Amino acid sequence: MYQTTIKKSVELVGIGLHKGSAVKLRLEPLESNSGLIFYRSDVDVAIPLIPDNVVDTKMATVIGKDGYVISTIEHMLSAVYAYGIDNLRIVVDADEIPVMDGSSASFCMLLDEAGMVQLDVPKKVMRIKKEVIVQEGEKYVKLSPSPDLQYGFTIKFPHPVIQKQEYILNFTKQNYKDEIARARTFGFLHEVQYLRSKGLALGGSLENAVVLDEKKVLNPEGLRFPDEFVRHKILDAIGDMALIGMNFVGNYEAMAGSHDLNHKLTLELLKDAQNYEVIELVGEKTLELEKAYA
Repeated sequence: MYQTTIKKSVELVGIGLHKGSAVKLRLEPLESNSGLIFYRSDVDVAIPLIPDNVVDTKMATVIGKDGYVISTIEHMLSAVYAYGIDNLRIVVDADEIPVMDGSSASFCMLLDEAGMVQLDVPKKVMRIKKEVIVQEGEKYVKLSPSPDLQYGFTIKFPHPVIQKQEYILNFTKQNYKDEIARARTFGFLHEVQYLRSKGLALGGSLENAVVLDEKKVLNPEGLRFPDEFVRHKILDAIGDMALIGMNFVGNYEAMAGSHDLNHKLTLELLKDAQNYEVIELVGEKTLELEKAYA
């Protein structure tokens, strides 16, 4: 199983969630061992996707370098990671990734349009060897050894539509597309009003988020899944785990996880080489993963 990139460059234009301005996103192929590299074409700054370049995790995962940032990267990264793409240049002409419909479905369609090509260097994956956990009160995120890849998430909200939701994704690319990719980001009306008072979420609308008041969902079309909220949390987690720098084999589990906890988990994992091993996929090792990313 070899490293991959996309066959051809593709692009789309969408609205940035916070500034409400049009943003052009372009994906370009890269050669082996390049990794995922963001590029701000408006200021000529490249930002490699590594944990050290994360500068904010309060409301989204934000990376930055030399004072320039790119915000809300997790939905697009979730799709890239789910497709098993190792090398990619992600070009934007603004400081955020377009939000599209609040899910990763548009990015999946863009990657399907681009196609994938295998390169000439074996794919590397990280095998989790020891349990790694980050906990803050009742909230935690955890990685543990497993021969396969599974994402389990639990959320609890004191809201009649959400309450407690649990979901387990047995990861394959197809399961991701069927079960996770269409799940939209969500927020509460009072939060949106507060953010707008601070000059944020100016591009947020019922077109790109599930919005709730104190009792109900305000989107006229309703939910895409009864448990769309927890499914979106898995979508976010997959995008945040892309900061590891490669796909991993192991189980991810979260109770009320967040971008901040996910970032701390990647740092905790990577700070001790006893927690993992990086393996090249050659011979029989590749069979299960080839099925996962087929």
